Amino acid sequence: MRTISIDEKTGIRALERQGADLPVRAGKIHRREFEYTRHGTQCLIANFDVVTGRIEGPTISATRNEEDFVQHITNLLEADPATKQWRLIVGNLNTHQSEGLVQLIAQRCNITRGLGVKGQSGILKSMESRSAFLSDATLDIRFIYTPKHCSWLNQVEMWFSILQKKLLRRLNANSLDYLKEQILKFIAYFNHTMAKPFQWGKNKKPLTAKLNLP
Repeated sequence: MRTISIDEKTGIRALERQGADLPVRAGKIHRREFEYTRHGTQCLIANFDVVTGRIEGPTISATRNEEDFVQHITNLLEADPATKQWRLIVGNLNTHQSEGLVQLIAQRCNITRGLGVKGQSGILKSMESRSAFLSDATLDIRFIYTPKHCSWLNQVEMWFSILQKKLLRRLNANSLDYLKEQILKFIAYFNHTMAKPFQWGKNKKPLTAKLNLP
């Protein structure tokens, strides 16, 4: 069984500074040009493996709609066909409780009974009925939703902070392609040199969270 923490980092901007940075020197900190040209934004969907600490199968695209997320989960599952049981930790976005996602998981779990009709009946009727199905503890592919307003409990959020501090904060990107390339290079570097499980703690004591895992 694999446990994967998943979330989106939206609105990652490709900013090209209009002037060169001023380097550090005696008595002077590193200074950056404040004017920039904006070349658009990208959305990153990341999978943080809570056991290995690695980022697996990231998706970088211009959007993060229902189809994008369903395809992202499809790619994750197909990249490791040997794993039969998955626990996928996500927030409460509507894309995490969509019709397409229910259909994907039903197909992968060989559920042939009728799913109903979106907005009318059955499992597909509402977000509540869809999330209840997707979080069913008997499924081999189960989604675990963080409490509302507590997305920070999802460990991938800590990795997003690392990405922001180590790369994005000072990245000078002259195109969306360059932005995407640098993010993927950083992920490869992180997995090779820095990846490890996060040890949550408060006042040097382990922090535990009950996720109702079976």
